[in-house]
Amino acid sequence: MSSQWRPAPPYPASEPSNPRPPTAEPAPAAPEHKQPDDRPWWRRGLSLLVVIGALLAKFGKAALLLLPKAKLLTTSASMLVSLAAYSLIWGWKFALGFIVLLFVHEMGHVIQLRREGIEASAPMFIPLLGAVVMAKSLGNDATAEARVGLAGPILGTLGALALLPIAISTGDDFWYALIFTGLFLNLFNLLPVVPLDGGRAMAALSPWMWFVGLFAMALLTFLSHNPIIILILVIAVFDTFRRWKAYKAGGESAQAYYRVKPTHRLMILAVYLGLIAVCVVGMGLTFIERTIPS
Repeated sequence: MSSQWRPAPPYPASEPSNPRPPTAEPAPAAPEHKQPDDRPWWRRGLSLLVVIGALLAKFGKAALLLLPKAKLLTTSASMLVSLAAYSLIWGWKFALGFIVLLFVHEMGHVIQLRREGIEASAPMFIPLLGAVVMAKSLGNDATAEARVGLAGPILGTLGALALLPIAISTGDDFWYALIFTGLFLNLFNLLPVVPLDGGRAMAALSPWMWFVGLFAMALLTFLSHNPIIILILVIAVFDTFRRWKAYKAGGESAQAYYRVKPTHRLMILAVYLGLIAVCVVGMGLTFIERTIPS
């Protein structure tokens, strides 16, 4: 839109005999100051999650249908977007290392899915939330689901520990911090709650453990006040009750899915606890204490 400038009309040579009194113009209203939001953090977070949930309910199905056909949402493109997001927090070098470790973790799922005879997509990165692998199923039974779930932390932990010789030889704190973060990523994913990898393992051990995982997630949310953890907790609540309802109402087919041989259950438990032990010990060895200047 354009505007034209015109000169003001000339002032009269003399004032009129009966000049009109000037009209008083109302003073401009003072700008309104918004009152600060005094609601507690959990109520503000819950309001945001309700909005997100409504948007997902409205557009989520269409997004899932379009996702495989979206050319821009390739692995490399989503990786670059996540790299930019993490760079704002850690800087590009550390963000790049974290993205690589995250990719290694997700490739563990991809490799195991394909070993189970299930077609799987390449990892798709979600900024600040990690990455996902698209597949039609997680296997024919809970044992296969546990193998798929644990494959990510197994390869991810090995990928993080592979950096240990570099850290020892260089003595650079950068590598120790990267190893610590990679191990923490895999340890967090071992929480026994769906949709995390630990929840996949619990499908073969005991689905009751999903509720233990929910309690652990709720406690972690209360202690951290992290909005991402809150979002994961909300997803976990819906996913847990959905699967538990299907487990109870599924009849013989559901019972057959969760029927696991005792030897397989022991092997899965050993791998699960072993991964937790390796991650905890590795984090203890690579932890770097930092002092915050006052």
